[in-house]
Amino acid sequence: MSEIFGLSAGSQMVLAFFGLMALRVPVAFALGLSAMYAMWRIGFGFDLAGDLIATGITKYSLLAIPFFILAGTLMGSLGIAERMIRFFRVLIGSTPGGMGVVGTVVCLFWGAVSGSGPASVAAIGPMIIKGMEEDGYPRAYAAGLVCTGAALSIVIPPSIGLVIYGVIAETSISRLFIAAILPGLVMGLAMLAVLPLANRAGAPAHSPALAALAPAPDAARPYGRRLWSAFRDSFWGLMTPVVILGGIYSGVFTPTEAALVATVYALAVGGLIYRTLSLRGLYDALADAAASSAVVMLVVAYASLFGWVVTVEDLVGSYSTALLGISGNEWVVLAVIMAILLVAGMFMDPVTVMFVSLPIFLPVMRELGWDPVWFGVVVMVNLAIGLITPPVGINLYVAANVTRLPIERIARGALPFLGASLLGLVVIAAVPGLSLGLARLLN
Repeated sequence: MSEIFGLSAGSQMVLAFFGLMALRVPVAFALGLSAMYAMWRIGFGFDLAGDLIATGITKYSLLAIPFFILAGTLMGSLGIAERMIRFFRVLIGSTPGGMGVVGTVVCLFWGAVSGSGPASVAAIGPMIIKGMEEDGYPRAYAAGLVCTGAALSIVIPPSIGLVIYGVIAETSISRLFIAAILPGLVMGLAMLAVLPLANRAGAPAHSPALAALAPAPDAARPYGRRLWSAFRDSFWGLMTPVVILGGIYSGVFTPTEAALVATVYALAVGGLIYRTLSLRGLYDALADAAASSAVVMLVVAYASLFGWVVTVEDLVGSYSTALLGISGNEWVVLAVIMAILLVAGMFMDPVTVMFVSLPIFLPVMRELGWDPVWFGVVVMVNLAIGLITPPVGINLYVAANVTRLPIERIARGALPFLGASLLGLVVIAAVPGLSLGLARLLN
């Protein structure tokens, strides 16, 4: 008998997974161990596990993950990110809120390069936080802004999260990328709306750091000439999203091929134009990207075991039926799903949350007639918020490592942006046209 205390092997697996998480077992191994326990209870041999793992990761679309991570790592290490930040600092000038505005814009722009929230914090966080501190912002507040802005990397295309959602939901990744553009901008505008709160925390209304960002002789040059000089220096970096997204939307290459194009483009810009590429730098970038990719792909591999047990034990049918039975009002069901995603995001990374929850939520989506592209964007915004919510907000931990501040202080600094993000989430969920309008137009 596979049942214990009336619980099926699948339900035991779910409880075992959360128990292992509570014991701080790494997510990938918690997924694998709980799934193999369930397979043993059901009576299947472990020799099946190898085939399931291989099947789970040998999907063409998943090739985009390591290459997008490598492209973002290269652009950070080759000085491309630094040139982009310098351009936006000159462009924004002495705008009230100065470096806060620059930080938000750069985070949104970098989201179209990196596709990964933690990678974005590591790549551009130190430069933005330093500039905001020079501008008078408290260090924790600056770190909170970077954490929130970098979290949007999994919303703004090309997003690794959207690639994984597209694979699980069998939905067009290109359409998901198009649909996420406007919601990503809405989330960015929500962040900008709360920047004035920083003035109460001690940041000046104007921007001494921006006024003094260049050496004295350069600062004396006319604004137009300084802007042109910064634009010319950062042009090839600014063209990155144009090359990636333009190629996808024009049909020149697929989202998976775009990841490889982005990597080759970064190498070409760093090696031939900026001449910042070195063998040592390339080795370090490859090592960092390999480590980051391995973490994601290990979760994907073991999640395939978890998903197989979910299917065999028909957890999808029983759990989704229970979810639909909560209310006959689809908005209530959506609110429950969003609440589950937000809570899950507090304890697990986005990839794990998707592999555990989407097999249950997708049948509900289909039953209620929701558009899978819109639902994918809503899921991704929820998971982006999870990246900045303790106790396991991954972006917070990366920022703590960058700033050497306690995670509690950074979490407090991120509170205004968390509130703005939740408001943005409500707007995106309530107005499907924000996600679907552009996709329908371009189709």
